[in-house]
Amino acid sequence: MAKINIRPLDDRIVVEPLDAEETTSGGIVLPDAAREKPQRGTVVAVGPGKLLDSGDRGAVAVTVGDEVIFGKYGGTDIEVDGTEVKILRESDILAKVV
Repeated sequence: MAKINIRPLDDRIVVEPLDAEETTSGGIVLPDAAREKPQRGTVVAVGPGKLLDSGDRGAVAVTVGDEVIFGKYGGTDIEVDGTEVKILRESDILAKVV
């Protein structure tokens, strides 16, 4: 996991997606076009939390280093320091891998 120089705002989370599967369970090698977008990744940066009406910040449920599962089409893909990352809202994260 590379050091990312980005600080997400509010309840946004920066995730480095895991690499897509290159072979099927039967051993067939998949070309780039046939690979599914990864839906798992490692959290590399977390915002301070959503600003509540009371003026307090809501706690974020994930921390840096957690492995998470997110929606296939959620978030925004960007490149930071040569690394592909995805910026998601906390609500776009479906589960934390334990």
